[in-house]
Amino acid sequence: MASPVWPRLVYSAALYVLSPLILWRIWREQVLTYSRLQRFGMRLGALPQAPRIWLHCASVGEVRAARPLIEGLLARYPHHSLLLTTMTATGAQQAQALIDEQAAPDQVRLAHCFLPLDFPGAAKRFIARVQPTLAILFETELWPNLLHACHQQAVPVAVVNGRLSPRAFARYQRLRSLMAGALVNVTWLAAKSVQDAERFQALGCRAEVTRVVGSLKFEVPSQEKALKESECLLQAWGVRPVWVAGSTREGEEALLLEAHRQLLKRFPTALLVLVPRHPQRFDEVASLCAQGGWTLSRRSQQQAVTPQMQIYLGDTLGELATLYAAGHVAYVGGSLVPLGGHNVLEPAALGKPVLCGPSLENFSDVAEPLLSSGALSVVDTPDALADALAELLVSPPFAQHIGHAGRKVVEDNRGALARTLDGLSQWLT
Repeated sequence: MASPVWPRLVYSAALYVLSPLILWRIWREQVLTYSRLQRFGMRLGALPQAPRIWLHCASVGEVRAARPLIEGLLARYPHHSLLLTTMTATGAQQAQALIDEQAAPDQVRLAHCFLPLDFPGAAKRFIARVQPTLAILFETELWPNLLHACHQQAVPVAVVNGRLSPRAFARYQRLRSLMAGALVNVTWLAAKSVQDAERFQALGCRAEVTRVVGSLKFEVPSQEKALKESECLLQAWGVRPVWVAGSTREGEEALLLEAHRQLLKRFPTALLVLVPRHPQRFDEVASLCAQGGWTLSRRSQQQAVTPQMQIYLGDTLGELATLYAAGHVAYVGGSLVPLGGHNVLEPAALGKPVLCGPSLENFSDVAEPLLSSGALSVVDTPDALADALAELLVSPPFAQHIGHAGRKVVEDNRGALARTLDGLSQWLT
């Protein structure tokens, strides 16, 4: 049954009304090497060879999680190329890092541009220019006008690693008519879990196109490079307890610094490696540390980490895995503040014991098996975090045992990549 058109028309009208605010926000997300007109489906740059697969990831976290899928698609379909789009500047930088790793840049099969804003004309221009063989949307990137443009131009649409957190589901339920009209254009949906599949269907996705394949986040790439690079860091830092707080968010760093202050009373030589989630906050976090009287070294400035240094600020992009590998314990941020958490599998795959705060809504599916195995512990205050860190640091064999349990969880839950690639093959062979 066809969905009513009016919800999308109202949505589009609202976009036009809000366009000054939207354009102001997007203006700040600019990367100098990209034309701002890409936000309107124009000047997309040199596209890779046809036939093209189009994969959209919102930001840096999704690009990281999609890396095994990107590599799998390029390997399985050597006659296809892949256009990767992102919405944020940090996502663009992460995508460019993947492109730079290509072995044969003269035969580019992976390219990147920004996703156009979801205005009807921009969406139509983008799809007409790219002419993808298949559109792949990662997780919850459901843009009604883009999906409609794909339907109009007979482009099949797959949603992979599909997830809807309870919070996102409640938000989308208030727009159910709009979402039902968008989801009717989805050709295949690969959900992370039964719960995610049920939420998508409750919003209007057809049951016959929905499959549960597991989470691609368990398909963690090889960590050999990160482990090797971390050895150089450990040699430079000397023998001392090290804990890494990755993907930290606004309001969280102050809590982590308080936990570190308490930890230093028991481990005076302990080093905190602090890695904010967003690069635009690097200077802000450095100032916060300076105001607190902490001795600080910044990775971006290649400053030495002397025995007196208390904090090492990981203010670079693409090195979180290396920094996690250099620590004895990992804390995953966005969780002591109510923001839903970040990927707890990254340090677990490196064999590190993992700590986080209670806000894990966005990663509850991957956190659950780690919690069950004892590889992940939840703390809710700086005091509890300091105590948990001390318990792990005082007994390296205990910490290693927990780390091994986490790595086993990651290995045991692989398989979503193969199931996803098999599902996509019906439009690519």
